[in-house]
Amino acid sequence: MVSEHAEANQHLEIRAIIDAFIQERLHAKLDKLKVEEEDKRQALLAEHQRDVWLADAARRVSQLQLVTHTLKPLHPDARGTSLYLQVPLCDAPELVATHTLGNQRADDVVGNAAALDVYKLLKLDVGQGTLLQQLRDGDAATVAALSDDPALASQWAVAFLAIAQSKSAVASHTLARQIYFPLATGGYHLLAPLFPTSLVHRLHQQLQQDRFDDSAKAARAAKAKGESFAHGYSDYPNLLAQKFGGSKPQNISQLNSERGGNAYLLPSLPPMWQSIAIKPPLRHVSVFLAKRGAFARRPQVRQLTRSLHDFLARAADWNNKDIRDSRSRLVQAILEELTDFVLELQALTPGWSRDPQCRLDVIEQRWLDPLAGDAELDGDWRGEVASRFSRWLNAEIATDKTPMGDDEFHQWKQEMLAMDHRLREERSHEL
Repeated sequence: MVSEHAEANQHLEIRAIIDAFIQERLHAKLDKLKVEEEDKRQALLAEHQRDVWLADAARRVSQLQLVTHTLKPLHPDARGTSLYLQVPLCDAPELVATHTLGNQRADDVVGNAAALDVYKLLKLDVGQGTLLQQLRDGDAATVAALSDDPALASQWAVAFLAIAQSKSAVASHTLARQIYFPLATGGYHLLAPLFPTSLVHRLHQQLQQDRFDDSAKAARAAKAKGESFAHGYSDYPNLLAQKFGGSKPQNISQLNSERGGNAYLLPSLPPMWQSIAIKPPLRHVSVFLAKRGAFARRPQVRQLTRSLHDFLARAADWNNKDIRDSRSRLVQAILEELTDFVLELQALTPGWSRDPQCRLDVIEQRWLDPLAGDAELDGDWRGEVASRFSRWLNAEIATDKTPMGDDEFHQWKQEMLAMDHRLREERSHEL
């Protein structure tokens, strides 16, 4: 008995929401009438009785189609099929497509713009979802809310649900885009790409929020004044805005109308790499001089050595494995920077160290310049380069709490020699 009473209340609550929607539309039209237009006033009052208005809506809904992929953005005069994919055909997680929207997907609708008020009815939030969702789920209270006549209510529900169905057989059009995709058998698939209207709409919403919401505006204003701000903001350089439908965006689709006909395109070009001009370390006696050496002055190297120094100063237990692992990762990052540094200098025009202004030690010349000179170097000159690196690193990261001694010196030296060996092997394979 309780459940029947609850269902009855639910059906009345949904009906009240429908009535409020119809009355809102009625008053918007009545407000435009002049005092002497009483005949029109009475006609509008009659047309906006619930049963009369819903009967007309159930008839006009056939002029609309629910879609996720539309045709008209490709060409406004195309007369082919738009599609509604309730279950996406693609679910590949590595691809960004309509399926990635999940429950944030906004369905679109195409057809006669004069009938879009019917779609607004179906989008009404009736408690547990939209009116259309509740009808799709076969909710008895939602169907009963349409009419006191059960047969008429069921008939209207079926009519409204048909909005998700194509009105004709699937077909392309001469004004639509078509692509012949070659097959291994020698034939072709004829592909007819459509406009992913639901995906485009979600992208537009995100970009609008990132660019124009109050927090983004406040952050940009603070940056312009040189003031601090609590959070960052997003910029989208080289953004392109497309316009669909001209002065009548509603003729393309409902979501297109909500966007004012605008759709954003992000640049899909590969990044244009702009390398910083690499200058040979001609005026340096050694690239490992503290603060003044060409390697030590690199911004990323300064940041890494400072981070490692500060980390060691805070370390509570040097025997802790996590601390040792963290130290090792930071040292490896410094060695990766050294790898980049060596490759950059070796990529310069060979023989750069023969410049009369070059003061670099002959050992480091031989290491960094493939045509540094023909003189044979005595002893283990590569080991000497590694020793210079190790002494420099120990001096950079040592703290009063964690002085760097012989053990660390030999460890850095072996890791640097291993790095140098890998580079020479890779170079020999390339040659």
